[in-house]
Parts: sequence; C-alpha cells; structure tokens
Amino acid sequence: MEIKITTLSENTANHGFIAEWGLSILVEVDGTRILMDTGWGFSAVYNAQLMGIDFDTIDMIVLSHGHRDHTGGLRDILRRRQAPVNVIAHPDIWASKYTRSDKRDEFSGVPFSRELLESAGARFKLSKEPVQISESVTTTGEIPMVSGYEIIEDNLFVKHVDDLKPDPLADDLALIIKTEYGLVVILGCAHHGIVNTVRQAQKLTGQELVYAVIGGTHLYRAPLERINNTINNLKEIGVQKIGVSHCTGFPASVRLAEEFRETFFLNNAGMRFTLP
Repeated sequence: MEIKITTLSENTANHGFIAEWGLSILVEVDGTRILMDTGWGFSAVYNAQLMGIDFDTIDMIVLSHGHRDHTGGLRDILRRRQAPVNVIAHPDIWASKYTRSDKRDEFSGVPFSRELLESAGARFKLSKEPVQISESVTTTGEIPMVSGYEIIEDNLFVKHVDDLKPDPLADDLALIIKTEYGLVVILGCAHHGIVNTVRQAQKLTGQELVYAVIGGTHLYRAPLERINNTINNLKEIGVQKIGVSHCTGFPASVRLAEEFRETFFLNNAGMRFTLP
C-alpha cells in the first residue's frame, strides 16, 4: 500500500512556498484524498495552487482540534470547491478556546461560525468516538492520557459563560493508517502527547508495529525531561520514521534528530513524498 503525503501549510517552507504558523497535510491512500487540517489562513490555498492541487478532488477534511492555526484556512478552501464536503471532527471544536500569554487572553478557536462554514459547503460529522474513513484509515477519537508525563499545557483555556477554565482538549485527535508495513500516524498538534496518541492507534487497530509518525508534536514548550521520555518511549515502540512539523520547536527537533538520525526529517510546507 502506498501513501502519498503532501504538506500544504507549516511553520517553515521549501523554496518558493509560503510558511505560516499552523498545519495542513494532504493524505492520499485507499483511493481517498483526506485533508488533515487547513492551516491558519491563506497558505494552504496558495501552496496548493503552486503544487497543482485541486480542492474539488479532496474527498474529506479532518480537523485535529479546534485551534485557529489548524482551522483558519477552512473557509478559503471551501470557497474553492464546487461541491459540499464532509468535515470530520470532535464536537468540542466549537468550544470557545483561548490562549494565555503575558497575562493576556486571546481567542484561539475556530475563527468562523458553524453557519458560515456550512453555507460554504462544510458538512460537519462530529464524533467523540473514532471514525472509520476507509478500510485502512480511521481517526483516533478521544485520546486517553496514559503515559504519565504528557500533559495539556497550562496556558490553554476554554470559556464557560464569563469564566476561563483549563481546556482538556478532548477534541485533540489524529489520523491512523493501517498498512502491511506498520501504522502511519498523522498528527495535528498532539496536545495529548505523541506517545499517548501512538498507543491509542495501537489499541484501536490491534497492531503494534509503527512505521511512521508525522506532524505536529507540541514539544516546543516541553522540558527536556519530557522530550527525553518521549524519545525513549518512541524507541521502545519501535517507530521507524518520524517527520516533525509546526509545534515541535527547535530544541525538541534537535534531540529527535540526534536520536533518530536518518529516520528523522523536518516535514515542511511544499514537501511531497510517498510511504513506504
């Protein structure tokens, strides 16, 4: 089984492409084209045009969670389609999400109303449980916190009436592809942790072998101890390839590169590759 990966939006970009904080990855497998996230703004559309990608050929959109850097490009993508498209996500993508920095709280949720996006052609399929997309592709559904050291960051909140409370980010999910050479896990931000996400993928599929983990890892604010624990667990699991994007950060990328060497890569906007 071949899997084609095209990264449309990411913090860094190959020559000629636009970089933007956020993530959007096109996955082609089982004769299905799945867009995982839509980036912050216009970069996914711009880079798709450079790569000759027609959004009308996309069969489905999956939103990893409700932060604007993964959902902000959705309106522009929908406007470039002729037909409606199913959008798979957790119900909590519509929570009123905020990020706290320097004692200032900024709205960081989906920047458009559900009504506006539906009028543009989005057909939301919201589920807390895993969603089977094709014979070999499913979403993780809600990801249990089992590793013990992977935690939700304390600067993320959700608004209840007039009060901000810590966001459990129950909407954090990933894409799982089951192949004969192992699991391929496509991450959005991995707010619940890479290891927790991979273990959920193993549990759901009943398959232990993990071929590749690709996407955002949310280690950019993680202490060295968590980064090292993550590396140790990924090695124990036997992950064969790791391609990081977006919220990984330089220190974590360096440590992962040191440990995984030739099996590590930076997954930038404009990249196209085929697995295995």
